[in-house]
Amino acid sequence: MIHLSPHFELLRHLEPRRLAGTVRSCRGLAFVVDGLRMPIGATVSIEPRGETHAPVMGEVVGFDGGSAIVMALEGGHGIASGDRVIGDAMPAAALVGDSLVGRVIDGLGRPIDGAPAPAKLRPRALHPRTINPLLRRPVRERMETGIRAVDSMLTLGRGQRLGIFSGAGVGKSLLLGSMARHCAADVVVLALVGERGREVREFVDGVLGADGRSRSVVVASTGDESPLMRVRACHAALAVAEHFRDAGRHVLLLLDSLTRLAHAQRQVGLSAGEPPATRGYPPSVFASMAKLVERAGSIEGRGSITALFTVLVDGDDLAEPIADTARSALDGHVVLSRALASKGHHPAIDVLESVSRTADAVVSPAEREQRRVLRRLLAAHRDVEELLSIGAYARGSNPDADVAIALRERIDSFLRQSTEERSAWSTTASMLAELCAEAETLRAKLASSAGAAAVPAMPRAAPQIRRQGAAPHAPAAAAHLAAVPPREGVAA
Repeated sequence: MIHLSPHFELLRHLEPRRLAGTVRSCRGLAFVVDGLRMPIGATVSIEPRGETHAPVMGEVVGFDGGSAIVMALEGGHGIASGDRVIGDAMPAAALVGDSLVGRVIDGLGRPIDGAPAPAKLRPRALHPRTINPLLRRPVRERMETGIRAVDSMLTLGRGQRLGIFSGAGVGKSLLLGSMARHCAADVVVLALVGERGREVREFVDGVLGADGRSRSVVVASTGDESPLMRVRACHAALAVAEHFRDAGRHVLLLLDSLTRLAHAQRQVGLSAGEPPATRGYPPSVFASMAKLVERAGSIEGRGSITALFTVLVDGDDLAEPIADTARSALDGHVVLSRALASKGHHPAIDVLESVSRTADAVVSPAEREQRRVLRRLLAAHRDVEELLSIGAYARGSNPDADVAIALRERIDSFLRQSTEERSAWSTTASMLAELCAEAETLRAKLASSAGAAAVPAMPRAAPQIRRQGAAPHAPAAAAHLAAVPPREGVAA
């Protein structure tokens, strides 16, 4: 006798791979779909009625009872109540592979550079599981960027996550382009999120250039695309970088910008029904930022992802919520100064306001001391900058400031660099050591001249006054002291 009860039990737990529902209503940027019991993150296809509208891809971003909340990935024009929605139970994935190098794709992995579709791609989860922290490899190896100010004062390590904080128009795109061309990485993955369409073409052809593009994968999602597509582009870029890291390669990930990602995630969260919290940002914004940042890093037995996230600071306010959250989650931050940019100082890195938390682990003690000397000189010059501008600074009152004033042009020349110039670490280290040695020599000279000025001038002919116990031929200093009249009550 055949027992079919185990098979019926198995069938009871099986779920269909494709489900169908119908659009009931529109809620802002999202649609409420009845009868579609799909998990969050599932991909769906919305089929508008009529032959004039093609199916629209979407994603489940939430649910309300038995209804799913769906956002369109490519705009919702033409969608009406009663339209059919087909859901795919497969988890959201990005297509990755080595053939993506040198290509420009969108958030769905489709090429937008006019070339044929890449071959030999395979799906990879857009939202992978959290990495076991004990499997992460500590940051112990230097990551050269070719930028003197970064390599000497804010040294990067492989697997580090760094933020570039900048206002609009201060030069962060130029800095990213220089790093993409000059860095010591096997592959560069660049995510351009929320950019103007004109800027994407200019960055790819002009800033990145042919040399940078030849080893890069560019994932672009412009500001006129749906917020869900912008969020997906960021996760797709991370999936591509993880593919190369798992293959043992060292990857440089450049994400521009974390702020526009937060804006897109805010639109998604509010459309899904989340309550606004800090400055209108729902809680999911800060949770998604932490998950995204933690996907970068080094893993034992594999390669590394060194990530640079740009943060567009609203009104140059470093204390606004997104900048403050990013600064606490990252392994350091580079602050670009508008004042330096206005003076034509490129890259406009404010060294004193910037920090790399892993720098000490990847440099030698001698390099650490040289960095400390240069930072001390920069800080001393900033302390007396206002006094110098009005001519009120008295030279000799601060030895560090005196040295910093004398070497100001040399220091600025060291920290300045054109976008086309690449400075090898050997050259940067030599220039830094030479600058610090010159600073120490100048400090010694100033100290010597200050000590000589502090001693009163010797009289040409010391009076022959002999005190009790003094030798007939006392030293010159004793003769000088003998010229001072004795105090009252003391025998001569």
